Amino acid sequence: MRARLRPFASGFAVVVALVFILGPLAARPDGRQAPVFPEKDWARIEKPESVGYSSARLQALRAWVQSLDTTAMMVSVGGRSLFEYGELAHLSYLASVRKSILAILYGKYVENGTIALDRTLKDLDFTDVGGLKPEELEATIQDLLTARSGVYHEASNGGDDTASAPPRGSQRHGTYYLYNNWDFNAAGAVFEKLTGREIYDGLQTDLAQPIGMQDFDRSAQKKSGNTERSQYLAYHIWLSTRDMARVGLLMLRGGEWRGTQVAPRDWVRRISSLYTPLNEMNPPYHRALGTGDRWGYGYLWWVWDAPNSPGPFEGAYTGIGAGGQFITVLPELDMVVAHKTDMAQPPAHGPAGRRRTVSRQEYTTILRMLVSARCPGGRCE
Repeated sequence: MRARLRPFASGFAVVVALVFILGPLAARPDGRQAPVFPEKDWARIEKPESVGYSSARLQALRAWVQSLDTTAMMVSVGGRSLFEYGELAHLSYLASVRKSILAILYGKYVENGTIALDRTLKDLDFTDVGGLKPEELEATIQDLLTARSGVYHEASNGGDDTASAPPRGSQRHGTYYLYNNWDFNAAGAVFEKLTGREIYDGLQTDLAQPIGMQDFDRSAQKKSGNTERSQYLAYHIWLSTRDMARVGLLMLRGGEWRGTQVAPRDWVRRISSLYTPLNEMNPPYHRALGTGDRWGYGYLWWVWDAPNSPGPFEGAYTGIGAGGQFITVLPELDMVVAHKTDMAQPPAHGPAGRRRTVSRQEYTTILRMLVSARCPGGRCE
């Protein structure tokens, strides 16, 4: 009898061990596998082939990244870290990825009615240096979040397309897309006005803490801008690469984190869906980027626009910041890519004094190399 029970006992022990090790993958009551999330730190995929990726091709990717000015990069698949490069805990400036993070923060306040997207600037008693035109005051909060306000007032900070803006008052709100920092900074001011909370406090309590950011530092966050140009400052954000990856995973999981709905699921879907297709981008030169870099626009997130080309980029969206800041979500691959270039650091290559930067084209190559690293059918021989 004991001999017959020995294989059973041995097998049971293996099952128990697997349950312990793979606890996050346990089946839910509905029969589906529970999503995996990092705990205090990220779990790592030790053998890429086990999740359908080629180690050799990831090594080729590493060589490409080393040739760039990349400070740090992290790729997660299925909620675990597949690829790591550089100083993942290092805090640095996110540039315009700050806008994508603000979009997430808006979610619960839109859902509970604190922020109504159809409210106008006139409703909110908005003004700015030199005043706003009556037609500009008709712009809504939704227009600000989708870069379609029609307000071409100078922003307090540069780095946008206002040099190509039409004359003030010439475009009706909601009809003309233009990447304009005035819209984005005003959206930050609206958030603070209607919620009664500073953006950075919301960032800490509504995002950093619920998703367990490892490196978040409230004291590192600070606004800047020229108030002689506009009273609305830019709400710049400093995060680590591995915490950026957590933000991407939250989006990938529909706003859920370990059973808690941190951001409303419908809101996550809304902000990451295409609102401005590539052929409506302004100025028109943006449309010419369509060869290999097909990002339209949603609500403060860039959204992949290739409806006739299903594949690994289907449903993808990304935050994009100057110099090489990216949080990219590829739902078809259950993948998040976080990429940082600390522009305050000396350049990795080239002459001294040059600003460290990774271009969108170079980053697109990173994404395509990641896709190519996947074994055919997800099975590595």
